[in-house]
Amino acid sequence: MIDKKLLEILVCPVSKAPLDYDEQRNELICRASGLAYPIRDGIPVMLESEARVLTTDEKLG
Repeated sequence: MIDKKLLEILVCPVSKAPLDYDEQRNELICRASGLAYPIRDGIPVMLESEARVLTTDEKLG
């Protein structure tokens, strides 16, 4: 689980768009850039090189 206050201030480093928390995958999702950033040991890894590219369905979802 990620702190709601932290989620309010974090933005995608690529698009500067807000992020959504995916609890199942433990990721922060940015639909604008099409990237999902992992959360490891409770810490968001906000590096483009560590991000996963979203599928088309995930981008639309």
